[in-house]
Amino acid sequence: MTRTIEELIPDYLRGLPVYIPGKPIEEVERELKIQAVKLASNENPLGPSPKGIAAARAVLADANRYPDGGTHRLREALAELNGVAPEEIFIGLGSSEIIDLAARVLLRAGLQGLTSEGSYAPFSVAIRASGAELVLVRQREFAFDLEAMANAITPKTRVIYLANPNNPTGTAFSGEEFEEFLAKVPDGVLVVLDEAYIHYAVSVGLRDSVAAYRKRKNMLILRTFSKVYGLAGLRIGYAIGTTPLLSAMNKLKTPFNTSGVAQAAALAALDDAEHVARCIETNATERARLCAGLTEMGLRPVTSEANFVFMEVGPDAGKISDELLHMGVIVRPLAWMGFPEAIRVSVGTAEENGKFLRAMAEVLAKRAGKSVLATR
Repeated sequence: MTRTIEELIPDYLRGLPVYIPGKPIEEVERELKIQAVKLASNENPLGPSPKGIAAARAVLADANRYPDGGTHRLREALAELNGVAPEEIFIGLGSSEIIDLAARVLLRAGLQGLTSEGSYAPFSVAIRASGAELVLVRQREFAFDLEAMANAITPKTRVIYLANPNNPTGTAFSGEEFEEFLAKVPDGVLVVLDEAYIHYAVSVGLRDSVAAYRKRKNMLILRTFSKVYGLAGLRIGYAIGTTPLLSAMNKLKTPFNTSGVAQAAALAALDDAEHVARCIETNATERARLCAGLTEMGLRPVTSEANFVFMEVGPDAGKISDELLHMGVIVRPLAWMGFPEAIRVSVGTAEENGKFLRAMAEVLAKRAGKSVLATR
């Protein structure tokens, strides 16, 4: 008896959730006929590096040619920047492709992948898509509980996914805490450390993780050009890891996985220290402004080391997000990430953040009024 294609799809793939991207600003403006600001996807509000834009334009005329499949120039630049060999650098489609490839190399049915509740959704998807068992550890105060994660390691554990700072909560652990955690991880377990937002983490040493990698080779450090470099639309990022692991990942990646335009823009953006510094400084200033404004409204935003702010707003988080949407402010409700009472707002420009704070104050004031009326 023949079976249909649908019936041949493994059960562990049938139940996988679909990643839910932030609502596109064009869609909101078209549907609601309003001018909106998008503060839902943690994008760089200052835009791409000007040097990156110029480099991208310069190579567009060669778009009929395949890009450098070995990404040699970019890997050499990143190797020099991080003090490692070019063979220890892997270039991928942002961090997302690399997260998936690590699981595909090391996980299979009968093994376990470990991560935290309330963290970046593709971690869990990558583990489950490999056929392995997903083990989730509870957070402590909206942060990774590294001690509990170390205690959750079993002989079946092969990969552990961490994000520092964490998305969507914005919390971060120190280099010292990470070193203590690594000391408890067996050599045969890979620790994937996603540092997409590390440039914004003023209190977390940028080189701590690379120094740890030099001591313990069972690490894969992920970085991206999507955030501080402002190249999210070009989909390019990189990993630092051992040559045997990266060689295995290279066998599984799609040929020419990153475009020539993306490679050129990323290489030029690395050299744009002025733009990076401006983005970090603006983010720190506006992040503090958002937190202060929200605190004045009676909310309790979680201390953030990233370019977004996480806060619990109550059981009506979804409705509050929708009300803000209709006022032209797109934020991220987080029920799909395990926080049904929370929202996340990206740090935008001063003007965008001002619009959000005014809209949020109006929403909360209206709700307070309704609550008063309801009790009379």
